[in-house]
Amino acid sequence: MSETGDFRHEAAALRERISALCAASLRIGSSLDLDTVLDEIANSARALTGARYAAIATLDEDGNPADFVTSGFTEAEHRAMEEWSDGPKLFEHFRDLKGPLRIADVPSHVRALGFSPDRLPWGTFQGTPMRHRGVHVGNFYLVEKEGRGAFTDEDEEILVLFGAQAAAAIANARTYRDERRARADLEALVETSPVGVVVFDMTGGRPVSLNREARRLMESLANPGEPVEPLLGIVSCRFSDGREIALDRLPITDALSDAETVRAEEIVLSTPDGRSVTTLVNATPIHAPDGTLESVVVTLQDLAPLEELDRMRAEFLGMVSHELRTPLTSIKGSTAAVLSDTREFGLAETREFVRIVDEQAERMFGLISDLLDAGRIGAGTLSVAPEPTEVAFLIDQARTTFASGGGRHAVLIDLPPDLLRAMADRQRIVQVLCNLLANAARSAPDSSPIRVAAERDGARVQNPATLDGKSYNT
Repeated sequence: MSETGDFRHEAAALRERISALCAASLRIGSSLDLDTVLDEIANSARALTGARYAAIATLDEDGNPADFVTSGFTEAEHRAMEEWSDGPKLFEHFRDLKGPLRIADVPSHVRALGFSPDRLPWGTFQGTPMRHRGVHVGNFYLVEKEGRGAFTDEDEEILVLFGAQAAAAIANARTYRDERRARADLEALVETSPVGVVVFDMTGGRPVSLNREARRLMESLANPGEPVEPLLGIVSCRFSDGREIALDRLPITDALSDAETVRAEEIVLSTPDGRSVTTLVNATPIHAPDGTLESVVVTLQDLAPLEELDRMRAEFLGMVSHELRTPLTSIKGSTAAVLSDTREFGLAETREFVRIVDEQAERMFGLISDLLDAGRIGAGTLSVAPEPTEVAFLIDQARTTFASGGGRHAVLIDLPPDLLRAMADRQRIVQVLCNLLANAARSAPDSSPIRVAAERDGARVQNPATLDGKSYNT
């Protein structure tokens, strides 16, 4: 054949090779599924080099074996390779390749390494590490050249080229997996957040995403069973400065255009029929990489629980102030009388005033102990010391304490004669009974008596306190 004919033959072969490479690259790039991509890479490299077998062994982020993709192997051959006892050790040897490696006689090479070549009856081999941006993600192997010939430099170039594609595919798949996990974690965090989150788009200022708490807030303004979407046209927003704007006319896009960030704005959302919810609003514009405004994220915190907490705190402080004021009034009255210059008191009268001061000081000490006990109950550190106790004694103590604390209701006690002793912490049970008496007293006029009765209930003693037919049980 002439030189011209040789040149034309080589050119035709080169064009065919390039065409095959381009076709393989298109097939590889047509899928985002990692297994599909690796299968296509292994099949294409095997076809272009004339190899009988191809294998891709991937490593995880810690450098440990992850997946093993093969091409050309039968199911039995693939299983035999996975079950080969020397396989992991041989893999570790080839895993640490610094660059491409070609072997003309695989059995001899494997035998020289100290492994049995029984599972490797092939003649030729070439392999290369797969790296992406300096990170080792696996190895690519081609085995058994057609006609048992040696792999060429061109075959090695194809191996390295497809190895680079495989490495990029593995890295991209891991990045995509990590992004999906991060996105799923973020979505779960937003969805379960106790604060409402609403995302408005830039174009129309309409909500495109609401989390569970935001939907709950909107549903609290809707009639039961009705969708929340129609509310967007009737809900109004009342600001702390008195301004009131319909939600569908709220200038979200204007705020976005001005790149405003709202922080801790108290806004009342209300409907024409009177339903409303008070929220604490924060709003943050979101910018695209080129600086344009894309959306705004709005968070809404329901202030009803905080308002209820403030109400309970004020009620608690009022109750404590009232309870402390009563003994303080008695103490102040007694000391003022004794220290008065208008008259002289005898020893008996002075002792009575001192007794009142001591008694009311003891009552204040009990109130303070009750407050400390309430804190211990909340912290789960309240201790009790039960002991056998006469129930009649406990009820009598509670009645005396109730009366000395200003209780105006008559307390009637009805106990059976054969009532058993009960295991109880005397101080704590007296506190409980006093609280029950106080609760009963707050439920009716001063003229209504409180009846305290005890009855045996199996191995327990039940003490119901009743007032006008209402029962308070311990």
